Amino acid sequence: MSSMITSTAWVPRGFAAPFPTKYNFDEEEFERIASLAKLQLDDAQEDLEEAQQAEAEAEAAAESGAEEELKKEKKKTKKKKQGKEEEEGEAANEDGKDASDIEIDDDLKEYDLEHYDDDDEPQGEGQPMGMFGNVKSLAYYDSNKDDPYITLKDDAEDDEEDREDLQILATDNLLLAAKVEDELAHLEVYVYEDAADNLYVHHDIMLPAIPLCVEWLDLPVSKPGVDKDSTGNFVAIGTFDPDIEIWDLDTIDCMYPNAILGQGGANGEEDKKKKKKKKKSKKANDSYHVDAVLALSANRKHRNLLASASADKTVKLWDLHTTQCAKSYNYHTDKVCALAWHAVESTVLLSGSYDRTAAIADMRAPGEAPMKVGVESDVENVRWDPHNPNFFYVSTERGIIHYFDVRTASADPAASKTVWKLQAHDESVSSFDLNPVIPGFMATGSTDRTVKLWNISPQGPSLVVSRDFDVGKVFSTSFGPDQEVAFRLSVAGSKGTVSIWDTSTNAGVRKAFGQRVPAKAGGAGGEGEEEDRLVGVEDDESSSSDEGEDDDEDDEAALSHDGDSMDEDED
Repeated sequence: MSSMITSTAWVPRGFAAPFPTKYNFDEEEFERIASLAKLQLDDAQEDLEEAQQAEAEAEAAAESGAEEELKKEKKKTKKKKQGKEEEEGEAANEDGKDASDIEIDDDLKEYDLEHYDDDDEPQGEGQPMGMFGNVKSLAYYDSNKDDPYITLKDDAEDDEEDREDLQILATDNLLLAAKVEDELAHLEVYVYEDAADNLYVHHDIMLPAIPLCVEWLDLPVSKPGVDKDSTGNFVAIGTFDPDIEIWDLDTIDCMYPNAILGQGGANGEEDKKKKKKKKKSKKANDSYHVDAVLALSANRKHRNLLASASADKTVKLWDLHTTQCAKSYNYHTDKVCALAWHAVESTVLLSGSYDRTAAIADMRAPGEAPMKVGVESDVENVRWDPHNPNFFYVSTERGIIHYFDVRTASADPAASKTVWKLQAHDESVSSFDLNPVIPGFMATGSTDRTVKLWNISPQGPSLVVSRDFDVGKVFSTSFGPDQEVAFRLSVAGSKGTVSIWDTSTNAGVRKAFGQRVPAKAGGAGGEGEEEDRLVGVEDDESSSSDEGEDDDEDDEAALSHDGDSMDEDED
């Protein structure tokens, strides 16, 4: 059973609704889904018609040279068929019976079996069969109490128990995990109860394609009746498809995303006509992505801005108020796979690409060439130093971490110089994170299956501890977002499992960072012995903890965002 987690994201405390609401499929929601789905169905129908037309033209061209031979062959076949029918007729006459003389039993006449296979009358207008069939004509009720056919009414106690099961406390964190299991893609929403050492799946969201990146949003997107500038609990998901889906995390059992950024989210006849005109072209454009979305980054100061990076070599800036692309940038020459907004200069965006460069660009000046730094191989991830805004980190496919000073960057990436670089792993550094609360605390994860914790001092980095969490090849490592969970590290990978490690239970971590811990940060303590805290979800029949090397290799290939080998540039 193949399973893997490709990306994770934390939700800070206090943003999740205490009691998530259940999805309400009403008339307005039906119309919204039908309009979005119709655009996709129209595209599929257009593709089918184009393919059929191309096939017909090919067949016509192939048949033009042999038309005479085909006619002769048909004549021969017709003569043979007529001769066979004549022989069968003579044989039937000899037996004294003919098919037309067979009498039908009176009891069978009422069923009209002679016309059993005939098509029924066409459906009337207003009842088209499609993705949703005739679901609109079905009767549905807001409550079981209103349904006359349900005699067993809802039990108030059962409702209260269900409500309590869905409750999320103010001291709980959510952890979002993009998961692929047996070719089914979904987003699992975990609840992490730190005090109780408990991690469980609260609900999940089905996805249309393999997810590659996840970004939490604190802004309500396309939610009617809600102030656009209020806070919310939403998630943006990038997949192998070029569209970005945005879901409400406080609503369970949703059928369709709240918004789609890209081609699939066009609304209105005018947008639809424009989309169809552009549809035949797969070239990069200024309106939407045309290839897999590899990275997402939300701007925490300008909350309506979301940056996306794609295998189509472009970076796009989306306005979440309008769900439209505000600006497109194409300063990279290969797939763009990593993004990070600057914490202080909120319009500056750091991006990493397979062209072996990281670019620092001001989104207010799209016409200016960005500053760039060069590295030895494909970029995997980029991060700004949360405690020193003049510096940033770049991880690469060859297991190296680079530390750059943005003030030394220039338009020529070949002229860039690193402050220091570290051979962190023997294989690709697929993920790494900087602790937002504790200065100099870095975690790296690699396809060599290990997670390492590093102490970044003025003299350079030093290894604190290395550990294998049995999650397979590590695709995601991320520190908790709040001071209370500053030492908690989530780890996930190719075996489809996620674990949360309280790193403060490690003596080496306490020794290295015990003096840097803010007063409210949880778990620091002294240097004495402390029991290791590792929280995960218990294995069940669907877990894949017994996967072998072959499955992990397949998973890594699937995670190579564009389907190409990640080692193609090794030479």
